[in-house]
Parts: sequence; structure tokens; C-alpha cells
Amino acid sequence: EDHAGERGRLLHARPPRKAALCGQGQEPEEAGRDLRQRPHAARPPATHDRGHGIGRGDHDGGRVEALLLESNMIKRLKPHYNILLRDDKSFPYILLRRGHRWPQISKYRGAKSGQGDYFGPFASAGAVDLTINALQRAFPLRSCSDSVLESRTRPCLQHQIKRCTAPCVGRIGKADYDVLVEEARAFLAGRSRQVQRRLTDRMTAASDALEFETAAAYRDRIKALAHIQMRQGINLPSMGDADVVAIHDEAGQACVQVFFFRSGQNYGNRAFFPRHGADDTPEAILRAFIGQFYSGREAPPLVLVNRSLEEAPLLAEALTLKAGRRVKLHRPLRGAKRKLLEDAERNAREALARRLGESTAQRRLLESLAQRFELEGAPDRVEVYDNSHISGTDAVGSMIVAGPEGYIKSAYRKFTIRSTAGDDYAMMREVLTRRFSRLIKEDPGRSGESWPDLVLIDGGAGQLGEARRVFADLGIADLAVAAIAKGPERNAGRERVFLPDRPPVALGARDPLLYFLQRLRDEAHRFAIGTHRAKRAKARVRSALDEIPGVGPRRKKALLHRFGSARGVSQAGLADLETVDGISSAVARAIHDHFRADR
Repeated sequence: EDHAGERGRLLHARPPRKAALCGQGQEPEEAGRDLRQRPHAARPPATHDRGHGIGRGDHDGGRVEALLLESNMIKRLKPHYNILLRDDKSFPYILLRRGHRWPQISKYRGAKSGQGDYFGPFASAGAVDLTINALQRAFPLRSCSDSVLESRTRPCLQHQIKRCTAPCVGRIGKADYDVLVEEARAFLAGRSRQVQRRLTDRMTAASDALEFETAAAYRDRIKALAHIQMRQGINLPSMGDADVVAIHDEAGQACVQVFFFRSGQNYGNRAFFPRHGADDTPEAILRAFIGQFYSGREAPPLVLVNRSLEEAPLLAEALTLKAGRRVKLHRPLRGAKRKLLEDAERNAREALARRLGESTAQRRLLESLAQRFELEGAPDRVEVYDNSHISGTDAVGSMIVAGPEGYIKSAYRKFTIRSTAGDDYAMMREVLTRRFSRLIKEDPGRSGESWPDLVLIDGGAGQLGEARRVFADLGIADLAVAAIAKGPERNAGRERVFLPDRPPVALGARDPLLYFLQRLRDEAHRFAIGTHRAKRAKARVRSALDEIPGVGPRRKKALLHRFGSARGVSQAGLADLETVDGISSAVARAIHDHFRADR
């Protein structure tokens, strides 16, 4: 990313505060240092008039915009001297679609651009899957795609296990299906008691009418709703939409725990570990976290925090400005909300304790690795490389990264092998050449964090030799490299480690360092195989029509509907092709000639 261009675009977007963070020509690191040394440069001096709302004078408006700009720039440019939220994954939602005869319930992640109701965010994709599975027991709505719905000729397994009413084959009427949709929407919107009361009345009426099978179906749906509420743990109907944000710091590290409440229902929680300086206070970390966390997502009307923030009114105004409605930042001192904060802080403390324990063990292993391999010090970044293919087809290379905090999955990379598929040595040479050629171009002075301290190859002496030749050709002379190979008959537990200009090292079967290297090798292997399988699966579903210029998804669909298959299209005459909607005479000629080029 071009930092200077990105900086310029952001600064010109907000001209009143364009000098708040970066002076003309400053690098991101300098901007970060400037913020920490001169905080008044990012915000005007505090005034006593903190009670005004947004728009009550240019001074407060400028301060709010400066705060938003600061969070955005730190998050985008990632300067070394600022508190930085590194985990920036989007959160999944439950989408109840509109605009279709048979609305679909599904997991959704991304921009809310489609028609429908979005419920969330949920803390994880697993939480969404569990909730949808439970919801389908109570509200048996379809979860299949439109294409599957339209192509079904008989009910699928979801109908057999009573998680779908099979609208695809007419097992339910439109009116009854709409009732299920509205009940599911009401339940997800927080009106669970109303829905349960309605189902209970129907169950009682069916029982009085001696329709016991119908009554049993309502009973099962009521149980499913109760199961959802029980699994969600703490539910506070009076909470409405709120996030509970608590921080705990210890041993120079901090953990921020976020609980998501929507319509009073607990949608799960997630732990974050922002990067910060040794002298940053918990209040400063929490303030920076909130600014960056909500810079890419909409804040709920209420955000509970466990620390008193000096700039809480200003931060609340910034969140309000971004959300387009009032957002309250509150630190409760008593009651149920205070209890929620205590629970969140306890979760943060326990998550940080686990991370510190794992980090200590990981650092010990890295120190042991440095001692055994005679490195200058414990490596902070280890890159592991592997390849995967089947007889040279769909060949891919992979790189995984590990450090003192564990796997750095955001740094993982995939490589599509371009010209040397089938030759393991040549494949490794291509991957390493592409990786380190780009690294030399992007960071020739090794001033960033992208250069590894140790390169580990999945292979033996041959792969190690290829790696050394690549580094020699690129002029890299001081990079530690090793290769790990399985023992005789590929027996795990008898691995040997190959090092430059040294005999192979055989680690003891119970050596913790052996287990550590095995985990690194297996993670690289897992990532490579997963990438290869995804590429192979994508190739399997490709059609011969994809290779024809001018035939996109719409024309491809029209052709398949008209002729049934790609083979049917290949056998069609020119006149028949011209009768298909959306296929012009020129495109029909191109399709006709494509399938007859080799005849």
C-alpha cells in the first residue's frame, strides 16, 4: 500500500484538521512518534465547554473529526509508536432475506447491501452456525441457495430432520411460511416472550382439539426456543443493543474483552490483544481500542466500559457522528450492568493469563531452538515453507509464520506455482525466489517486521540446497535456514533437521523441541494441503464454457438452461445458438468455432 497516497487521500477528505497527525512528507512512523510526543497536535487544548453536542461550534466539531481521523490513520498506516488493534476481522451476522417468495435464513459477513434483516454481530462464525441450527428447529426456514431451491424435485435431508418445511416442493403454503418468517424475525429482534406465548397458545388449542401431533410439533419448537435462550447465557431484556467492553492489563500486555448484546440477548464475546507501548495506561489503551474498533463498524446505542476515560464525551460524540444516531459511553458503578462489566473483566483477565502462559512456553521453545541451531538469539519470526500437488497438477506453495505469541495467521501466504509444477525442488526454488525478491524490493534495509529470523523448509538436504542457492543468487548471506525431514519410511518422531555445513541433527523422541518443530511443519502442511484442495475443487466445477471469451455468468446460465449441459452446447448448431436469449450472432459464432477448433 502506498502510505503517502493513502495519507493524502485521508487528509484531503478532512481539510480542517489536515495537519493533525502527519506533517507534509512525514512517514507513518514519524507521524506515530509525533502523536505520542505531542498529543496536543492531534487535538486542541481541552475546554470547559464539554456539554455541547455535535455542531455546537467549529471547535468541538474539529476535535471530533480529528479523533475519527486519528483512529482511521493509525488503523490504516499502523505506525510503530501508537496503540494498534491488530485483529480487524469482520463479524458475522444472521441474515433473514427479503425480496424472495421464500425468504432464506443464512450466515452473512460483509457489507449490508442486500435486502433483508441483519441480526448481530455475533462473536464468531461458530456461534452463528449454532444459533441458525437451533433456530431452524423452532422456525424451519430454508437455508439453501436460490439455485438449489429452484432445482429440487423432492425434499432434502433438512426436511427429513424437521429443520425445513420444504417450500421447494410445495410442502408448505406461502401464508404459513410467511408466519414462520415473521416469528423468526420477532424472536431475533428480542420479542421472544411474545413468540413463546403465541406458540404456547397454539399448542394448547391443538391439544384441546385432540390434534396431538400438531401439539407435539409446537412443543418441540418451544423447547428449541428455550434451548437457544439457555445457551446464550446471560440475557438482559432491558439492555437492548449494547456492547460491554472491559480491559485488563498485566506484565506489560493488555486484553480487551467485548461482549455483544443485541435486543437484550447475548451474542457471544471475543478477546482482543492490542499492541501498545510499555508506558501506555489502561485508559489510553481502551480509548484507542474503542476508536479503532468502531472505525470500521457501527457502534450500538450503548457502550459499557470498565474504566473512566478522560475524553469519554468527545469519544461518544465521535461514535455518534459516525453512527448517525446517539451513542452513549457509560461506566456503571452498580447494578446488573456493573455485574456484566465484572464478568467481562474476569474473562479478560483469564484470557490474558492463558496468553501469557502460552507466550512464555513459546518463548522458551524459541530460545531452545536458537541454542540448538546456534542462532544469534531467539527468533521473533519463523517462516515455514511447503508445497502441495498431485502429479504436478494444481500445484501450490505455502508459507506460515510463527513467533513468540504463536502463529501469525495474518502473515500466511499462498503461492500458485506458475511454471515448475511436478519438480519439488524447482517448486521450492520458485516460491522462495518470489517471496524474497519481493521482500528485497519492499524492504531492502530490513527495517520492518516482514523479514524472518529463521526459514524452515519442509524437506531434506535437497530442499535446503535449493534454498541456499536462492539466497545466494539474491545476495542474502545472513539469513538462518534449516530443513526438517521425516525419518525412514516417513515415520513421524524420527525427524532429522538439516543445517548448512553441518551433519543432520536427530532430536530425541521426547524432546519438546521436536514436538515444536513438528507442529510448525504440520501447520505448513495443513495450510498447503488446504490451499491445494481449494484450488482443485475450483477446477472441478469449471465448465468448458468458462474458456470462451465473451461468455460470462449470465450467458453461461442461459446456454445451460437451453441445452442442459456444456456438452449439449458443444453439439448445438450455429442457428440454435443464435436463438438463445442474450447470445448475439457474433457470440454464437465464437461459441460454435471454439468447440470445433480442434476437429
